[in-house]
Amino acid sequence: MNLASAPPQARRSRRPDPDLSRGAAPASIRSCVRGVGSALPARVVPNEELAAKVDTSDEWIVQRTGIRQRYVAGPGETTSTLAAKAAEAALGAGGLKPADIDLIIVATSTPDLTFPAVATQVQALLGIVEGAAFDLQAVCTGFVYAVATADKFLRSGSNKRALVIGAETFSRILDWGDRTTCVLFGDGAGAIVLEARDSDGRLASPGIIASRLRSDGRHRSKLYVDGGPSTTQTVGHLRMEGKEVFRHAVGMVTDVIQGCFADAGVTADEIDWFVPHQANRRIIDATADKLGIARDKVIVTVDKHGNTSAASIPLALDVAVKDGRIKPGDLVMIEAMGGGFTWGAALICW
Repeated sequence: MNLASAPPQARRSRRPDPDLSRGAAPASIRSCVRGVGSALPARVVPNEELAAKVDTSDEWIVQRTGIRQRYVAGPGETTSTLAAKAAEAALGAGGLKPADIDLIIVATSTPDLTFPAVATQVQALLGIVEGAAFDLQAVCTGFVYAVATADKFLRSGSNKRALVIGAETFSRILDWGDRTTCVLFGDGAGAIVLEARDSDGRLASPGIIASRLRSDGRHRSKLYVDGGPSTTQTVGHLRMEGKEVFRHAVGMVTDVIQGCFADAGVTADEIDWFVPHQANRRIIDATADKLGIARDKVIVTVDKHGNTSAASIPLALDVAVKDGRIKPGDLVMIEAMGGGFTWGAALICW
């Protein structure tokens, strides 16, 4: 089939597209979102609680970050238990059973243990005994990296359905006396089920359309944890040069987002929803403005969750699906930047 000569077809979104064949890949397999779910710890920590412990205020935190509260894991709540709950919710939303899954990828920087992987613990908690399970570490970009990685497995034909999970308990690596970092982060988990389906390659067909991943290890000192098994034999605490991270964030993520637009043959005006990593409201707004994405298309949950690193995008996706904003047929752009530096983006037809 010559896709360039294919007749125009109506998108399932609210906005018509006169030429859905441009930029589409040849007919093949696409990784389609079957279900989405999330899990949050029981304890909510508002800004006022932190202001009573460190030299800060609710006004300062909201003005600088947009964060009003975050969730903090308590006794018995770990990265693996939160990940498993999010996975169960995603399976339920997709009408699937654990046995339907043959690949689990967990993006996390805060595993329960040095090993085994969180993914294998989730596998055991769900009662799955087939397939593969492994963790992926790209800090805040972890979920985007995991989505792109699962997509490669599914499109190769080696696997049929993947649980892709972002899960973190960053509260366990924070220095609670450092007001520049302890106010920023929270705990939680989000998950999606990706399913391999035959696709005609049209832009309007469900699935992952394009992804771009990048990294530059020269920036390690700007965002890192000062401990680890091979160096200090301790867990360590998160350290960050906030101004430097902010300065690099907008420019770096713009590159990969524009790359996805080019791969798909679309413009910023044509996407329905922009779901960025929820690190800082000012970074989110600056990125959307630079790309020309209308702010009413931006999904923002940083005010409720804080920065949950690899969990932030799937948590935001679950919120937007449940409240009816993200619908089948919508074009959704996800993006993130994290320590390393790592950064990436993916364009998905929901």
